[in-house]
Amino acid sequence: MKTLYIIRHAKSSWEDPLQGDHDRPLNERGKRDAPRMGKRLKEKNIHPDAMVSSTAKRALSTAKRIAKVLEFPKDSIKKEKTLYHADEVTLLSTVQELNDKLNTVMLFGHNPGLTDFVNTLMDREQDIDNVPTCGVVAFEFDFDKWSDVNWGKGTMLFFDYPKSKED
Repeated sequence: MKTLYIIRHAKSSWEDPLQGDHDRPLNERGKRDAPRMGKRLKEKNIHPDAMVSSTAKRALSTAKRIAKVLEFPKDSIKKEKTLYHADEVTLLSTVQELNDKLNTVMLFGHNPGLTDFVNTLMDREQDIDNVPTCGVVAFEFDFDKWSDVNWGKGTMLFFDYPKSKED
């Protein structure tokens, strides 16, 4: 059994119009939302074996803030350049290449690829219109090997995002 948590980066800042997209930091809301979502994951007793993040500053900052709440070592977050604005095919390839010793993995990235990815993984016809900033979609796969993960093979466990409820 494999469990995958797909997490979109928290809200980013557009304060500096000259700043490159890859280097945009989190804004104040993003800095609040990431630990809030980490707390919700902790309340569900979720303990990842690995965290894999896009190298973009906003994605990596989101991963680090959630890692802190979950007491996951920030230095162990794997930085994956190919996750920066990855499409669903690249995301699937990243998942299929995960080490089979890992059972619970968090993947941090960007839209529109993440929303497309979660919709192609689902084993049902209803789509998620948009994974909002700092949104989390959890999937379970009835496989022992990540390489077996494929389109339509994931059972969605939950979909949560900061504005879904007050904490």
